[in-house]
Amino acid sequence: MAKDLKFSDFTTGEKIRVAALVARMAKRGAAGPNVDLSDLQRKVVRIEKQAERRKKK
Repeated sequence: MAKDLKFSDFTTGEKIRVAALVARMAKRGAAGPNVDLSDLQRKVVRIEKQAERRKKK
């Protein structure tokens, strides 16, 4: 996560989306250590960048 972002900087919708993506990552991770999580991680990073851009305005 970006250094200057706090969880309170996210909108309610973004918080829900991040929580859902983290839950999906946990479910995939339970399948084994060789599972690719990069697609879900990219989505979380995209949400973080969106919140950071909004915060800087």
